[in-house]
Amino acid sequence: MQRVVVTGYGLVTPLGSHVEEVWKLICAGESGIRHTTIPGNEIVPIKIAGECLEFSITDYISQREANRLELFAQYALGASIDAVRLSGLDFSTLDKDRCAVIIGSGVGGLNEFETQHTRLLTKGASRVSPFAIPKIMPNSAAGNVSIHFGLTGASYAVSSACATSSNAIIDAVRMIRLNESDVVLTGGSEAATTLLGVAGFATMHALSTRNNEPTKASRPFDKDRDGFVLSDGCGILVLESYDHAVKRGAEMLGEIIGFGLSSDGTHITQPDENGIGAMKAIKKSLDDAKVNPSEIDYINAHATSTILGDLTETRAIKLAFGEQAYKIPISSTKSQIGHLLGGSGAVETIFCLLTIRDGIIPPTINLENPDPECDLDYTPLNAREKKIKTVLSNSFGFGGHNASLVVSALRRF
Repeated sequence: MQRVVVTGYGLVTPLGSHVEEVWKLICAGESGIRHTTIPGNEIVPIKIAGECLEFSITDYISQREANRLELFAQYALGASIDAVRLSGLDFSTLDKDRCAVIIGSGVGGLNEFETQHTRLLTKGASRVSPFAIPKIMPNSAAGNVSIHFGLTGASYAVSSACATSSNAIIDAVRMIRLNESDVVLTGGSEAATTLLGVAGFATMHALSTRNNEPTKASRPFDKDRDGFVLSDGCGILVLESYDHAVKRGAEMLGEIIGFGLSSDGTHITQPDENGIGAMKAIKKSLDDAKVNPSEIDYINAHATSTILGDLTETRAIKLAFGEQAYKIPISSTKSQIGHLLGGSGAVETIFCLLTIRDGIIPPTINLENPDPECDLDYTPLNAREKKIKTVLSNSFGFGGHNASLVVSALRRF
């Protein structure tokens, strides 16, 4: 079975789009949550979000090309170009049939959907853009990335709500392990900070209502948490088989050594409050990685800042790790960048790789008044230095989708 290594990554977040700059801000405990710039936002009750205002697709492609891409696909293409550049890959020298793209999205082209629906109702069917469907479809990110690089291996989208990009990474790992591909560009992208996106989550009472305190709104594990902050963004990783990376002399940035999947099977939006479903995904990932619970040095939690979600994950970690749970540093980087929905898992996997590289555990900011029922070590307020070798990353989504990844430093045998 092929080993799976990471040779490149790129991201787009509310804190910026350059990996090293974003990581520096994450470690410093900065927040990317601001008052929204959404036109017409006076009609929605939530006025805060994590928007990616510094990103410009014209840094990568022409404006004419960009006009044919929905925002979430623009994020994916920009992050993919950065990831490939870091990896040093030259696809002209590779077998493109063995180069795949698996990029997911939780909701797809919500901006374009709203724009074209309004045009349909106000100007008539003939004024709907011929690019509407190609821009809206969730697979447009994967499709446009494969087209940009001319890759002819498998190309498709994954959609499993907030577990989307972790599921995409898992599919990519499987593909490489089974020797179906040498290289896979994978991850997830989201651009749902629209009127419909905000209104939909707001009416579910899923969002924080701290309109007057944007940077304080996302507060995982805090007793005063009141919902997540909706954010946009994208994470893309270049995964390769170990043998392929060695052959071309690539720098290997880490290794994906295990994954676990499960479903709660209980409710479309609420997690299994006992944490059993999430626990199963965690334990499966440890079994797949062939690591003991004591070997996990850090957990990047899904922890979105919802009342039930954070409590459920705490219970799941305790079930999976027993007493060891109290000894493992945990943090939620969503406290700083909000919840990127389908983009979260990949962005957090990148943060895990950087945690391993630099020996710095990012903080859970805003954890000022800990919930007594959330009583683990969540790295409150400030980053922490610690030698890190093996990390667990959790992603849990609406629909009861649970996905866990085990990421490690490059192993020497």
